Formats: sequence, C-alpha cells, structure tokens
Amino acid sequence: MRLGRVRFKLWVSHPDPDRLNIDQLKDLAVRLLAEIAELKRTVDEQRAEIARLKGLKGAPRIKPSKPSGMEKATDPAGGARGERRRRGKIQPRVEVEDRTLTTVVPPGSRFKGYATYLVQDLVLSAQAIRYRREQWVTPDGRTITAPLPTGTEGHFGPNLRRFVLMQYHQGQSTLPRLVTLLQSIGVSISKREVQRLLAEKQDGFLEEAREVLRAGLQSGTWISVDDTGARHRAANGFCTQIGNDRFTWFGTRFCKSRANFLDLLRAGHADYVLNQAAFDYLRRRGLPGSLITRLDEAGETQFADHAAWMAFLDRMGIVSPTKAHTATIQDPVQIATEGARWGSIFAHGFLRDAVILSDDAGQFAVGHHALCWVHAERLVHKLEAVTDAQHAAQARMRTLIWNFYADLKAYRAAPSPRRRLGLRARFERIFRRRTGFVILDRLLARLHANKAELLMVLERPETPLNTNGSENDIRCQVTRRKISAGTRSDAGRDARDAFLGLVKTCAKHGIAFWNYLGSRLNVPGQPAIPFLPDLIRARPHPA
Repeated sequence: MRLGRVRFKLWVSHPDPDRLNIDQLKDLAVRLLAEIAELKRTVDEQRAEIARLKGLKGAPRIKPSKPSGMEKATDPAGGARGERRRRGKIQPRVEVEDRTLTTVVPPGSRFKGYATYLVQDLVLSAQAIRYRREQWVTPDGRTITAPLPTGTEGHFGPNLRRFVLMQYHQGQSTLPRLVTLLQSIGVSISKREVQRLLAEKQDGFLEEAREVLRAGLQSGTWISVDDTGARHRAANGFCTQIGNDRFTWFGTRFCKSRANFLDLLRAGHADYVLNQAAFDYLRRRGLPGSLITRLDEAGETQFADHAAWMAFLDRMGIVSPTKAHTATIQDPVQIATEGARWGSIFAHGFLRDAVILSDDAGQFAVGHHALCWVHAERLVHKLEAVTDAQHAAQARMRTLIWNFYADLKAYRAAPSPRRRLGLRARFERIFRRRTGFVILDRLLARLHANKAELLMVLERPETPLNTNGSENDIRCQVTRRKISAGTRSDAGRDARDAFLGLVKTCAKHGIAFWNYLGSRLNVPGQPAIPFLPDLIRARPHPA
C-alpha cells in the first residue's frame, strides 16, 4: 500500500514519459536535474551537520540567561574585596529633643552625669482643623473673608497632599492600599478623592518637569535614553526615558518610532523648523535632492504646529507613497517631518553637539549617536555555543572584549591621542577576527559596522560606556507597571511620568523628595528647595 502511494505521487508530479512529446520530455529532464541537485545539496548539509554533532562530548552546554558581569569585572576595585563596612553612628536628620529621665537610688549615691540613649520615632496621626474665617462688610457693600493659610487648597491640607504624593510615587504604593492606610490613620477620604490629589491641579509640577527636560537638553554634553512598556487607556504603550547624571524625564506615548522620539526631544514645543540642521538630517536620511531643493527654495522656515506643517507639504506636492509601494519606497512626508522636528530641536538650543547614548534601538539613532558596550557584549554572551570549539571561540572573544572595555574605562579617566590610536587599532583586530563559529563571526562583523558609535568615547571621553544609568532610572516605571493596571486619563499619565522623573532628579542632586514636596506645597517650616532646572544648569560638568 505504501509503495502504491509513492508511485501515485510520482505519477502525479511526473506524468508517463510515453505520453509526452520531445519538448515536454526536455522540460521534465530539466526539472528532475534541478531536483536532484537540490537533494544533493541537502544531503551534503546534513552530512556536515552529523559530522559536527559527532564531535560533541555529552549534552550541549546551554548557558542560563543571566548578566555577563563585564561592567563589575572591569571595575578597578571590583575584583578585590575591601574591608567590611561598619555601621556608623546614627545621625538624625531632624532636630533632637532632649528629655531627662530620673530614677530612684539608695541614700548616699553619687551623681555621675547622664548616659545618652537616642531613639527615633514617627508621629503619624490625622488632624482636622475647622477654620473660623472672619467676614466683614465694607461701607461700599463688599464682603471681605479672611484668607486660608498658605498652602491650603481644597479640603485637604498640604501635609496630607505631600504624604499621598510621596507614598504613591516614591513609595510605589497602590491606590487601594494608600486609601486603606489613610483611612486606618483616621482620615475621612475616598478612593476618588485620593485619585484627584494624584492627578488634578498638578500644573506646577508638570511645568517644572518640562523645564527639567529643557534644562537637561540645553546644558548636557550627553544624554542616555531607553524605553519600556507602559499601559494607558487599557492599551499597550511605551514609556521613554531621557536623562543623564543631572536629570531624568519620562514620556509615555502609544508608539516608539523615531518621529515620536524627536517629538519628545522638542520638550513640549510644537513648532517645525527648516534650518541647516533640518536639511543635514534630510540628506543623511536619503531624501531625494529634488525634494530638498524644493523645500529650500520655498522660503518658508517656521511652522507653528503640525497642521501648518502638513499644509505646507501639501502645497509643495510632497505626499506619502501608495500602499503598494510603502514596502520599497521611503515615505518623503515622514522623513521631511522628522527633519523639521530635528530642526526645531536645534532652534530651541537643545542637544547642541550633545551625544545620544542608547542600546542600539533604531528610533534613538539620531545626531551624535553612541552605543552601549554592555548591550554589545551581551550579544556575544547570549550566543548558544554547542561544540567545544565554539565554546572556546566564544570565551576567547569575551575575554578580548572585556579587556578592551577595561582599557576604554582607563582612557575615559586619562584620555590621550596615543591611547586613542592604539584603541582604534585594537578594535579592528578584535572585531575583524574570523573564529570559524559562523554565528559569532556574523555578530563580530555587525559590531564592527557600528565602530563609530561604539568608539564615540574616544572623541568624547565624557560619554559613558553603557546605559546602566537609564536602566536604573526606568526601573521605577517597570515597578509601577507591575503593581498598577496603568493610567486612564492623559492627566494621570502625565502626572505619573512627571513625578517619577522629579523623584529621580531630586535624588541626583541629593534632595530628599519629602523636602521637595514640602517646599513646593508651601508646608510651614519646610526648607526652600531651589527650582530644579536652575540646579541642572548650575551643576558643573565633570572634568
């Protein structure tokens, strides 16, 4: 029965030769020869694979998914264990109150002074104040009412507002737990009222967060960027982190394209600008020269918003390709829009000669772009080697990369032209190697193609070698995503991003977020905290 099925299959694919003419027989012979050649090639590949597998000793060694450890291992002080850190004396951050404790002693005892014992405690209680506001009627009939104390907005005081913001954003509490905590203390408050305290009337904080981004983009010599998933309006979105050692800012949108990233870099500005920076961008992205000339000769350079810009492109006759050609033809409208946004970034003084450091995500590759070495080495670390020869090649390449990374760290600390030339030559020797491990060799060729971005540190030693700072910053957004279902309103989304960015920015300047909130909410007796953008601009760059 099985043989009969095979003969039937062959007869269907190749009919009886006796019934074919000479031309049909020739076509059949050509097809059969092609099939035989393909079968031979498949057999040769399988023989080579079998021969390779015969060289295995035991089961293949598959590495568990874990960090490679290159950053810590190449730290000059990372290999040696220092002395165990001892706990220092407790230094209270508040004023210490002295209380004298007495005791009963036998007659004739001598007084030997006091033995101090420091205790820190927390007073957490609800307070309700009924203000009796004087009301007066002036001779001309006007009613004058005594004003409320500074910082009182609505029926919840500034200390309560500060506690809610602190617990939710820095403490990463959930809304139901926060409501339960407040009610257990004795505060009469509902879930809806707590939600309003978190999302509504936060214009001052939102404005300061936007100015933080602008100050960071204007004054920084480099920025580090990253993104992660975020939920908004019951849909998946993306939260982008922008920051450096002075500031952190977050922005959540529904896409993670390069156009979206350029929009975030405009820091709230909505204009489009055609200037030299914009035209340079258009040339790098390969926009046809005829279209660039048409845009240049139009004479218009400033556009107030997206509608004005799209109307201009329509007048210029620049339209998107049809759906049938979108897979093979670049969209000139998209590229022109990206260029005009890049021009707006430069027009507002942002990212002037600053380096953008990323993990090689395509949307971040704009301007002076640098790549993270930890992510590059991680690609080698994650390769699944099978044979002993592949394991040896992988281990050898990781050792070379680790040593090179350690020397790049040393170069950052003490740059010199001689070291720079030597490191460039070493990069060529390392990443032009051919190990015989095909997948590894392809990866090395890919990393070599990114030479300019991986070696940006040689020209700009102030640029970090990794995006660890961004990953540490964005971890708070990941935590919030795990404990919360996301935001429902744009106001809630913007408030979440703004406050988490302000928490990180305060930490980078050594400011307690509790004190920052007390200063902004006009809590009586709280120290004044300077405007964060002013601190960002005033902070000197490292030598």
